[in-house]
Amino acid sequence: MTGVSEARLHEYYMRMALSLARRGTGLVSPNPRVGCVIVDYGAPEAKAVSRGFHGRYGGPHAETEAIRNAGGSVRGMTAYVTLEPCCHTGHTLPCCDALISAGIARVVTGMTDPDPRVSGGGTAKLEAAGIEVVSGILRKECERLNRGFIKRVTEGRPWVTIKAAVSMDGNIALQNGESKWITGPEARRRAHLMRAANDVVLVGIGTVTKDNPELSVRDSEGRSPIKAVVDKDLEISLDAGVLRGGERVIFTSSGSRGKKISELSKMGVKVIKSRTRDGHIPPGEMLGALAAMGTNYVLVEGGAGLISSFVSSGCADEAAFFTAPKLMGNGVRVTKFQIPSMDLAAKVKNLRVKAVGADFLLEGDF
Repeated sequence: MTGVSEARLHEYYMRMALSLARRGTGLVSPNPRVGCVIVDYGAPEAKAVSRGFHGRYGGPHAETEAIRNAGGSVRGMTAYVTLEPCCHTGHTLPCCDALISAGIARVVTGMTDPDPRVSGGGTAKLEAAGIEVVSGILRKECERLNRGFIKRVTEGRPWVTIKAAVSMDGNIALQNGESKWITGPEARRRAHLMRAANDVVLVGIGTVTKDNPELSVRDSEGRSPIKAVVDKDLEISLDAGVLRGGERVIFTSSGSRGKKISELSKMGVKVIKSRTRDGHIPPGEMLGALAAMGTNYVLVEGGAGLISSFVSSGCADEAAFFTAPKLMGNGVRVTKFQIPSMDLAAKVKNLRVKAVGADFLLEGDF
């Protein structure tokens, strides 16, 4: 890379670290996704000598993995890390200590860690040890990568994506309830990848009763997320598909009691009682409980009532609508809320449109 400016090199290697960090998607919560690249600037040309990423919760962090993967000394080299190295002891020793002990001369980071146990402290510890720190390289990309982690540690709730399969005229089912299949097989495979990338998949009891979904990850590799159901009156059948294995959570009203809770608990289902408002469990209550469980990302899959409650309460962060080139007429709409004027419409920005087989995936941020 002769003649390339240092600023361009910083971005080049940070993009490499970002690519590594994405490999931890769906596997590291409550931790953030982090990637690390160690570069030797002492060679005739800058050269990446080692790479690492945080691959699973409780496992080695990216910096430690990169140092280990080098297979030799990294003294005097530069470490590119997507997130400020941690300076506290958790399941592993502080990454700052690992970088200092390895003799790293410079650390280039993408963003400051918002976790109050670290925020700025990692940078201060490295600088106190005589290590040069360069911060904020591709900051927006690094923050986007860990939007769920940031949301949880700063606002006390996970990042919420609303996912739905809809027709061009905004329906998720016919009037008779039929909804299989609005979209094609390619879109359904992509939807399962989306599940694997999230920590929780959340549906309402109406969806469970009508479709009897298992909410597992199929047609793709990846772990299945926590399966959560909003069931105010505990109507769920004990042989429902969603209760077959995995980690399961049911949100019900604070007034629910008796034999059903006992039976669910014996099955290993976590039953969380929440207060109701206007006959519904507020989304904020559920998200607070899920954040306390260490989840960073929640995928809300329906039905229309649940989607509407999250959007209208301001608890939806992202939309992911698989849109089929079909018109379904007077069917079941994807949302139920009403607005008095266009100024109050839920606006979506940063819209991304992708062709997925014969369908389209529309994604954007609320």
